[in-house]
Amino acid sequence: MAQGDIAQHLTNWHVGHGFWTFDLDTIFMGWALAAVLVITSMVVGRKLVSGAPTGMQAWLEGVVEFIDNLVTDSFPVRDPLIAPVALTVFLWILLMNSMDVIPAYLPGIVAHWFGLPEFRITPTVNLNTTLGVAIAVFLLSLFTSLRVKGFAYFKTYLTHPFGPWLFPLNIVMTLIEEITKPLSLGLRLFGNMFAGELVFLLLVLLPWWGETLLGVVWSGFESLIIILQAFIFTVLTVVYLGMANMQEH
Repeated sequence: MAQGDIAQHLTNWHVGHGFWTFDLDTIFMGWALAAVLVITSMVVGRKLVSGAPTGMQAWLEGVVEFIDNLVTDSFPVRDPLIAPVALTVFLWILLMNSMDVIPAYLPGIVAHWFGLPEFRITPTVNLNTTLGVAIAVFLLSLFTSLRVKGFAYFKTYLTHPFGPWLFPLNIVMTLIEEITKPLSLGLRLFGNMFAGELVFLLLVLLPWWGETLLGVVWSGFESLIIILQAFIFTVLTVVYLGMANMQEH
């Protein structure tokens, strides 16, 4: 694979220009994986068995229990919204991240079959995806703050962190603090997943034996990164929603 081929693999199938560019492959894969998650949950839900479940039901029950314990152990406030949101975020991001272990050349082959110029199969290597989910979490935490605290929430902008006499500086500092939450959340996930994809593409430049050997090793390491990044994103989602439920900001 030449440098031009690597550049092609890092290019999204898109329409439009500038701000109105739509990455069609990211949109398609994101919605397709969301549909897989919904359909799988519905199928498992209709075939629930009591006692000692196996297969997908056992795995999903383990994930649900893990998320519920995470929320319960982190915050004393019981909000019926936090756990379902955290579960959805974890499973969806985990599915999107998992596409990164598919060999880099396969999406290109499939795209060629359908006459597409390029196709990136991993939605979370696109900054639009990670920032989109992060902004959705931020807006949900803002909605939760207003629901719990009412308009008293905006008092934080006037009094935090330097007291009411320095309210202009407080407004600036609090705005910066709030804006950095979705930015750091989205950029962290994007940076780690993009780096992993880039390593896979660079391995293709090696001889076939080096590509195979190092590819297997890196796939195992990348699998850990995939789970870890989904976990970190979920934990921070729980933290932000939990902070929004606290009376004192």
